[in-house]
Amino acid sequence: MEYAVTKDELRAELERQEQRFKDIYGGEVTTYAAQHTPDRKPWKKKATVQDKAFQRELEKIEADRLKTAKPCTS
Repeated sequence: MEYAVTKDELRAELERQEQRFKDIYGGEVTTYAAQHTPDRKPWKKKATVQDKAFQRELEKIEADRLKTAKPCTS
């Protein structure tokens, strides 16, 4: 059978252990507040050399297309 410990019982047990540690070992117990978890930033893909070269080629093709495009005369 499983025994569920309440928060109050857990606090009392931890206080007893803290006092016992101080009495027996003469130690000091330092408690810390929970640390704030940093907000996750959205993942960004860093462009590889191939990605950069591909982008340059696309820009060249677009520039050539604009040069060779015939102006519309209406």
